[in-house]
Formats: sequence, C-alpha cells, structure tokens
Amino acid sequence: MNLILFSAADKLDDKRIRLADARLQHLRKVLDANEGDALRVGEIGGKMGCAQLLSLAEDEAVLEVTLDQEPPKKLRLTLVLALPRPKMLRRILRSVAELGVPELHLLNSYRVEKSYWQTPVLQDATVQAYFLQGLQQSRDTVLPRLTLHRRFKPFVEDELAGLIGGRRALLAQPGNYPPCPVGANKPTLLLIGPEGGFIPYEVEKLQQVGCEAVSLGPRILRVENAVTTLLARLGAD
Repeated sequence: MNLILFSAADKLDDKRIRLADARLQHLRKVLDANEGDALRVGEIGGKMGCAQLLSLAEDEAVLEVTLDQEPPKKLRLTLVLALPRPKMLRRILRSVAELGVPELHLLNSYRVEKSYWQTPVLQDATVQAYFLQGLQQSRDTVLPRLTLHRRFKPFVEDELAGLIGGRRALLAQPGNYPPCPVGANKPTLLLIGPEGGFIPYEVEKLQQVGCEAVSLGPRILRVENAVTTLLARLGAD
C-alpha cells in the first residue's frame, strides 16, 4: 500500500481522519508506524498529500491530513474488454486502476461463458475494492468508471459509434494485422477480445463501425498479459 486512501466517511473534521479497518492493521503490522510518523494519503476522488499520525491504538488510528497534490493524469484511453474469467478479472481490475485507465467497458462475446456474468467479482463493492488496490499501489485517487454490456450486437450497433466519437479505435486481434502503434498521441479506444480473440463475425461488425485491427505479433497472449502489454505500449510517450 503506497498510498492510504480515505473517504468522507473516515473524516472526523476538516483536518483529521480516523482509520479502524484493514488500513489500521496495515499501519501497525506492515508499516510499523508510530505516533508522529508522516504517511502518504489521498482522498478518494480528490487530492493527495501527507498525514501525521496523531494517535495509534488497538482499535483506531487518528491522522491529521494535508492535501496539496493533484492525482496523476489518466491515460487518454478507453478500454473495451470482453469479459474474462473471474480469476483473471480480479487481476485485470487492479491493473486497470494501477495503469491509469479512466474508463473500462466489459463486453459479452461468443467466447465469453455465460457463467462469467454471474460472478460475485462484478458486484459493485468488490469491483471498487480491486480498483482501490490498484490506486493504492500506483498512488492515485480517482476510480475508473466501469460499464457492463451483456449483449454484443446491440452494443456494437447502438452504442459503440457514440463511444468512439473522435477517438481512434484499435481492435487488438490475433492474426496478420499491422502492429499496434506505440504511444497514443490522440484519444484512443482499445478493444481486446477473449482468449483467442473475437470470432470473425465479431471482427467484421467491429470493423464496420470503424475499428482498426492491430496485432502484437505471432504469439497468442493471455488476456491479462495482452491488457498490460497494450496499455504500456499505447501509454508510452
């Protein structure tokens, strides 16, 4: 935890916050914090800064905070991702927040198993918990926005064109396509399919809306590896 995040519910007043959950245990057991120590903190959705640990007891910690730093800029990128299996989804949610993606859309696809949509991982509180883990790691305070699309065709025909807007739309797909560019020098929409990629019908539908198919080369990557590789590639200066 490189940044202790707090919300309005943790505030005692304009300057002080109270921690009495897993963050308290992190202070005690991981950071080995003592009264008077300075710690990095951030308000969820707001600024970051430093806090002085005023008191540390078994059941609570009280900190005085000073917030004077803006969170880091997000990527100029919207990610549309075919819903992966739950175990992989957990890691991807953390990575999306950690790497600075501002907006994530999870999409159904022919190769997405119906059972994936029933996973408890998609519950709001669980999604937020994984996003917060990513933010704490990368020292950010702003949660990504998540939207679910349970039907592929209505999303592509009715919503995707509006979502693209003036962005460049890149469809990461295994096959003989041009290499994915390095650095997104304009707002970009990135689409990533399930293991093995989108089926030909889906690729055709996406291309009809204006998506440009690109490749990472001959290797077929796991979705989580494709996500981090593509985000790093497009996020490069």
